[in-house]
Amino acid sequence: MTRAASPRLAGEFDLAGALSGVRALVLDADGVLLFAGRPLPGAVEALELLEGAAIPYRVVTNYSLAHRESLAAGVARQFGRPVDPRRLITAASAAAAHTARHHPGAPLFVLASADAMREWDGQHTVTADVADDPATSVAAVVIGDAGDGLSFRNLDVAFRAIRRGAAFVAMHRNPWWVTPRGVTLDSGALVIGLEHALGTSATIAGKPSSVVFREAVRELAAEVGPPRLRRAEVAMVGDDLETDVGGARRAGLRGILVLTGKTDRATFEAAVASGRLRGPARPDGVGTGVLEVVKTFVGRRA
Repeated sequence: MTRAASPRLAGEFDLAGALSGVRALVLDADGVLLFAGRPLPGAVEALELLEGAAIPYRVVTNYSLAHRESLAAGVARQFGRPVDPRRLITAASAAAAHTARHHPGAPLFVLASADAMREWDGQHTVTADVADDPATSVAAVVIGDAGDGLSFRNLDVAFRAIRRGAAFVAMHRNPWWVTPRGVTLDSGALVIGLEHALGTSATIAGKPSSVVFREAVRELAAEVGPPRLRRAEVAMVGDDLETDVGGARRAGLRGILVLTGKTDRATFEAAVASGRLRGPARPDGVGTGVLEVVKTFVGRRA
């Protein structure tokens, strides 16, 4: 049974008011649609409602080990329904869209898994040997979840290419994550090490960077039609106050918090009561879960 919203959530963080004027949604994956790889209650119904009402949406995730088609197939098996890979934006696909836009046709040195490398199909990627040749003018280095491909040799090649002038792009800066083996080192830790060695910061493609949110708005704008979709007309639905809500609001989107993942009701209300919830991380609205958000949104458009 869903608990009723507290007076504070129903008033100060009113969901209906926060969704007023919104024309499209961006949904986080973990903590909003899925938890530990399993669908959260109401997630499947929420997607069915969105698609039945022809509401444009994207699902954004920092997961970057796979191509969107592979990820969609895996999620579809869990959801028991088709998942359109074109509605997914990963840290890898956002990085690929970024290099396609800023370095069209130029040599790119990309460290990613073999499956995720398919996001760069049609772009000019080069091997480590070619990238390490001073005669090659590498336009950008991209660091992602490449597993054993994140060897000292490959990172050293990346380091030298960036020192020669290549742009430095990273899928994310997550230092670790949880896998079936337990807590595991993530590629973000190596990105941070390269940043320290280079004395410069990478352009981050995934959350909470504005790169991924701008990409989501660009894709949604092509579906919404006239008048031109504005960032303030897009709401990000997430479970993380900083990465989801704060990242989205800094990019000009609205931030809607749901209490089904990293931030539960008690944690959120404690943050509000202590006065620690300020700035971009303060959500525009709060819902108990994604289904409540979608029902409220669809109801406002009816």
